[in-house]
Amino acid sequence: MIRIEHLCKEYSNVTPLKDVNTTINDGDVISVIGPSGTGKSTLLRCINQLEKPTSGRVWFNDVEITSPTCDLNEIRKKMGMVFQSFNLFGHRTIIENVMLPPMELLGKPKQDAYDEGMRLLHTVGLAEKALNYPDELSGGQKQRIAIARTLAMDPEVILLDEPTSALDPTMVGEVQAVIRELAKTGKTLMIVTHEMAFARAICNRVFYMDEGGIYEDGKPEQVFDNPLRERTRRFVRRLKVLEIDITSRDYDFFGTMGTIVQYCNKNQIAPQLAVRIQLAFEELTEQLVSQLQNPQLKLAIEYSEATEQATLAMHYNGPAFDITKHSDPLAKGVLHSAASQIEYHWNEGASLPNSVLVTVRV
Repeated sequence: MIRIEHLCKEYSNVTPLKDVNTTINDGDVISVIGPSGTGKSTLLRCINQLEKPTSGRVWFNDVEITSPTCDLNEIRKKMGMVFQSFNLFGHRTIIENVMLPPMELLGKPKQDAYDEGMRLLHTVGLAEKALNYPDELSGGQKQRIAIARTLAMDPEVILLDEPTSALDPTMVGEVQAVIRELAKTGKTLMIVTHEMAFARAICNRVFYMDEGGIYEDGKPEQVFDNPLRERTRRFVRRLKVLEIDITSRDYDFFGTMGTIVQYCNKNQIAPQLAVRIQLAFEELTEQLVSQLQNPQLKLAIEYSEATEQATLAMHYNGPAFDITKHSDPLAKGVLHSAASQIEYHWNEGASLPNSVLVTVRV
C-alpha cells in the first residue's frame, strides 16, 4: 500500500525526520504516538506530499509519489486527510461542504453527491445539521463533518492529524466514536494522537516516534505492555526520569540533593514520597561511596505520573556487593523504611555489574 524509504525532512533549525523506513499494509490502522516535536504530523504531511521531503522516497500502490513526474492530484483523490483545524468552508452549508469535493475533483453528478453526502451525515450522526453553516456547530460536530467530507472522496487511505487535539474535552468522545466505526470499515488509517487509551483500542499497529524516526513499531499489546526499547517504555508509562552520575568520593552531595528536590517539585511529587526518594538516595550513595575505592555510580530515578510511584535504579562498579545484606544496620533500617521493595542483581560482564532497584514506599 505505502512504502517509505530513508525519508528525511529538514527545516532551517530542526530535523524532525532523519531516516524513516516502513511499509504500511492495506487495511492497517496505525496509531502514531510520541512526544511533541518528534515528527508525527510531519510524517503524515510528507506521506501525502503537503510537505516535500528533503530526501527519501515514498510509494503509494507502487507509484513513487516523491517523483517530480507524479500527478499528486490523482494521488490525493485516494488519500484523504483530516486536520486539527477542520478547514470547512464557512460560507457553505454542511451538505455543500460534503458534496463539493466529489463534484469538483471526481466529477460526480450533483444528485449523486447529495445522496452520498446525506448518507455520510447520517453515518456521523449529523444529518439534521445538513442545512446549517459551520459556525453554528460545536468543535466536535465540525470535526465529524470534516471526516464525512473526507469519506465523500472514498479514499483508500485516511490520514488523521491529531483529530481531537483542538476540541473541548467534552467533545473528544464523539469524534473518537466516529473514528472507531471508521476503523471497522477496512480502510487504511494513520492516526496521530496523544490519547493513549484511544490509540491502543483502535489500532492493530503502533508507531512510537522518537530520535528522528519510527523508534518502535509493533502491535498495541507489545508497545503498551512490553515495549522493547527504553524511550518507548518511559513514554507509555508516563515516566519522568532523572539520571545522575557519581564518579568520585568527593562528589557534590548537597548540589545533587538539590537537583533531586527540583526534580520532585517540577513533577509535583507528593511531599512524603519526595522525602522517601531523598532518603533512599542518601543511604544508597553513602554506603556505596564509602565501600568503593573508586566509585562509579549511575542512578536513574523514575516517577510514574500514571501510578504515582517512584523507583531508584542504582548501577555501580566493583566486585559483587549486595548492599541490602552488607550495609550498616542503621543505614539498612533507614533504607527499608523508605522502600517497599529492594532487589539486588549481579550482571556479569557489564561495565557496572552491580545493580539495586528500590521501589519507594508510597
